Amino acid sequence: MKAKTYRSIFISDTHLGTRDCQADKLNNFLKHNTCDTLYLVGDIIDAWKIQQNTWRWKQSHTNVVRRVLGHAKRGTRVIYIAGNHDEFLRPMLPYGFSFGLVEIHNQIEHIGADGKHYLVTHGDLFDGITRLAPWIAFLGDRAYDFILTINSKYNWIRHRMGFGYFSISMFLKHRVKKAVDFVFRFEENLAGYCKKRGFDGVICGHIHHAEIKEINGVTYMNDGDWVESCTALVEHHSGQWEIITWTKEKDDVDTNTDSSSREQSTGRSGKNRTNIQGPDQLRNDPSVNEVAVKV
Repeated sequence: MKAKTYRSIFISDTHLGTRDCQADKLNNFLKHNTCDTLYLVGDIIDAWKIQQNTWRWKQSHTNVVRRVLGHAKRGTRVIYIAGNHDEFLRPMLPYGFSFGLVEIHNQIEHIGADGKHYLVTHGDLFDGITRLAPWIAFLGDRAYDFILTINSKYNWIRHRMGFGYFSISMFLKHRVKKAVDFVFRFEENLAGYCKKRGFDGVICGHIHHAEIKEINGVTYMNDGDWVESCTALVEHHSGQWEIITWTKEKDDVDTNTDSSSREQSTGRSGKNRTNIQGPDQLRNDPSVNEVAVKV
């Protein structure tokens, strides 16, 4: 199968080092899709699991790292955005830390083919629970692991009975009112911050829910995750934005395209603004604090 080439690819929340990481699918996706710029939008390596002594590093996880470095060696610009599960990288950012050919930033500006300016950030700094009550975030992480364990056993039974995959956690996110309200506030916080800062849109991860939509005149795009949904956000050279769901692990690859793609007009690209604010400055930014306390 011939690899598809995009202007930019955005992936996040791969959680390499965890039991539930869909590394085989991610490796297959990276094998069959190339781009000019690859953005790794946070929570790529799950350092929380190292701290909890529940680290699960498989050969497939190593294969993903090799695949990313291979893209970088062949000329793809690879940008790693730190998230809350890999925030150990943030103290190194003021010193211009990089990993070989992989750039590492707290956040960065992406100028699209449409000429619009997008803030690329993991999104955890706009999550009031993660910022203001980290112990709740820790408990939530444990609860999510428990749901994934139940989900795995449940889908094993469904598979034996001839039924397709069903995500319990995604079902709960859509049906439980508090979860829906949390996602809504998170999206509103990010859109509000970008509007104040003069960005046309935001590209993020963090909440494991891929989506493209307009919020108060700001384009909100979330690239999803590689624990359950296995989604990526791609930018075509024409300027079209699209969410791709990758369902295969082997070379007889097929993709399902999310219906929430949107056409963008073609424009010229420009130079990125990197490290718009460092993590400490962003945490102390009054506008960020203002939106975070609403969560």
